[in-house]
Amino acid sequence: MDADPSGTRSRVVPRVVLGVAGGIAAYKAAEVLRGLTESGCDVTVVPTAAALNFVGAATWAALSGKPVATDVWTSAERVPHVRLGQEADVIVVAPATADLLARATHGMADDLLTNVLLTARCPVVLAPAMHTEMWQHPATQRNVDVLRERGVIVLEPAYGRLTGSDTGPGRLPDPSVIVAAVQDILRRKGRPLVSDLAGLHVVVSAGGTREPWDPVRFLGNISSGIQGVELARTAITRGAQVTLVAAHMDVDPPAGVRVVPVGSAQELRSAMQAESVSADVIVMAAAVADFRPAEVGGTKVKRSDAADEMDLPLTQNPDILLGLVEARGAATKPVIVGFAAETGDSSGDVLHHARQKLERKGCDLLVVNDVSSGKVFGRPDNEVVILGRDGSETVVPLSDKADIADAVWDAVVRVLR
Repeated sequence: MDADPSGTRSRVVPRVVLGVAGGIAAYKAAEVLRGLTESGCDVTVVPTAAALNFVGAATWAALSGKPVATDVWTSAERVPHVRLGQEADVIVVAPATADLLARATHGMADDLLTNVLLTARCPVVLAPAMHTEMWQHPATQRNVDVLRERGVIVLEPAYGRLTGSDTGPGRLPDPSVIVAAVQDILRRKGRPLVSDLAGLHVVVSAGGTREPWDPVRFLGNISSGIQGVELARTAITRGAQVTLVAAHMDVDPPAGVRVVPVGSAQELRSAMQAESVSADVIVMAAAVADFRPAEVGGTKVKRSDAADEMDLPLTQNPDILLGLVEARGAATKPVIVGFAAETGDSSGDVLHHARQKLERKGCDLLVVNDVSSGKVFGRPDNEVVILGRDGSETVVPLSDKADIADAVWDAVVRVLR
């Protein structure tokens, strides 16, 4: 508990254990530590003995403000291997090497960190970092599967330059992404961290499409992709395997998702059709252009060649949401969620138009945004109504978009059950 300046109130400071395994990416864990402490967390660093070959104990002690131990004998009278696991709100290991993943999978307890993992009664996040061959080895992939089945959140490693000249999957996720994953778990404190999407393949579209009309210009929209990214992030912490079909976004995708980049509405349609084959849930959160230029010029249209006024003929893009519903047919899966950015007009209010859209599209759920007067786009918060095909209506008052995402997943789970 930390007292506030008035001395009359106190706040609970989240307690985080940061485990650091023995890989070259251990130096990046210092950025994770700084991000956690600056966000208000009380962090205890538990490095392995191998990790201290990369970053010394003095660095961890200075950045965390706490002494550092790697074995169960230091301060044995306080039983640290039990206390740390019992008292933590979150345990995050970054980097989690192939060796650490294997030891965690098989319940080894040969150092302080693995003892803490065995005694943990809180969410555990593992951020892998290793060479591509090690990550892709069947033994490592099986270990990851087992850990995820137990409810451990194993982030997907990033793709990029590794220790030597090789490039591939196995790079530690960006420290800011790891911090965001921890914050997402802490945001749920007081509510159970459910794994009700465990074993499901979730496909989320996000961002805004861009429709080219010459080699350098396009028609687009102002969607930031924030809501789609929060849907993907929260699905991961609820246990899902997530594919993010990403159009243009102003934010980075979260760690742990497989990203399929797209540009235009037609590219988005092709990607969603391909991913829907293995999907249990589809969420169409992307802002898809209804129209595109009828013809795309092969050369840039120059100002000197154009009249003061010019016509740009448009043609309709395919209705991706409707196409996914039609392709599903009479099957119950995938569960399909649409988004509707609506404004009221003389013929009806926002919900009137949204109910008509739900009827036309035939999806299971429709998340309705009132976008009048520049609302929603680019903002960190929103208020929505979730309409169900069964006639249900769930009003979600003004909330952080991560909380909106959780409300959507709650509705999806009700449909699944």
